[in-house]
Amino acid sequence: MRDLPPVDPVRFTRELVEIESTTYHEGEVGDFLAAFLAGRGWDVEKTSVPQPAESLLDGPRWNVYAGPAGGQPDLVFSTHIDTVPPYIPFREEEEFLYGRGVCDAKGIVAAQVVAAEALRAEGFQIGLLFVAGEERDSAGAKMANESPKGSRFLINGEPTDNCLALASKGTLRVALRSTGKMAHSAYPELGDSAIHKLVTVLERLLAMDLPVSSDVGPSTLNIGQISGGHAPNVIADRAEAQVLVRLIGDSAPVRAAIREAAADLAEVDFTLEIPFVRLRGIEGMPTMVAKFTTDIPQLTNWGEPLLLGPGSIHVAHTPAEKVRKQDLLDAVELYIKVARHLLA
Repeated sequence: MRDLPPVDPVRFTRELVEIESTTYHEGEVGDFLAAFLAGRGWDVEKTSVPQPAESLLDGPRWNVYAGPAGGQPDLVFSTHIDTVPPYIPFREEEEFLYGRGVCDAKGIVAAQVVAAEALRAEGFQIGLLFVAGEERDSAGAKMANESPKGSRFLINGEPTDNCLALASKGTLRVALRSTGKMAHSAYPELGDSAIHKLVTVLERLLAMDLPVSSDVGPSTLNIGQISGGHAPNVIADRAEAQVLVRLIGDSAPVRAAIREAAADLAEVDFTLEIPFVRLRGIEGMPTMVAKFTTDIPQLTNWGEPLLLGPGSIHVAHTPAEKVRKQDLLDAVELYIKVARHLLA
């Protein structure tokens, strides 16, 4: 392999962020990454991730794996290449980078590539796995889990303020649907309000006692969307709510409590579950608890997982998404340090 200049993680972050890749639009950034890594001597595989019907799109989506030629990796760095909408253009100041994906998770992609190249130069067997769809349903991670490469360890990247996460909360997504009978609002006795039923159910959900862990904290519940009805002067014959619970521990008691709250007032549909996971720390390194979910539960065949990355989850998914340049540089060194420790 010819001598190549080192990758600048700040510049590489900019190149990635300037490619719009909100979920379902991961084709172009996957093409770019695959070509970039192949040009630096990695053995690259690009795997198509199907578009779901809900996307109403037919454009390409990719997972990108890069590994040692002719061998299997001992450790794989992984994160996702999709971002939440809307796309926010890149901009740079002296201390910070701004734009959609600078911390969640294209800056992490850049830091992992730089760390992997440094470790490869030291003789370690390292892989890189970048997947589509994490921000929606982990579709890319689920596909990748069907074709593992035999790695012993997986270092997943999410914004953890460069701290190792000791746990990651799970997710339980619920759709609640009530039905009723339309009538003139002046004569409510002639109808049956689906919205009134649904409001009762949601009040019960907000009053539920959710599981709590002394070292992780409480489970939380968010009513994210409500829709239904036709007009203020019409008794509603339909209503729907989307609810998301951040899980600690087993989902079974939470599912049972939600069904009990809905009783005969609403249909309950559990549309997504990502389990709660506990993770390992390393002595001497700062730690945190991730209140969010990751691809880790869908990558069980890629080795023992750790969770680490630059940037703050508090600005991810917001109009003010940013990452400190120094945090990207620090992340490179942390990734190298953790990999050396694991592979010693």
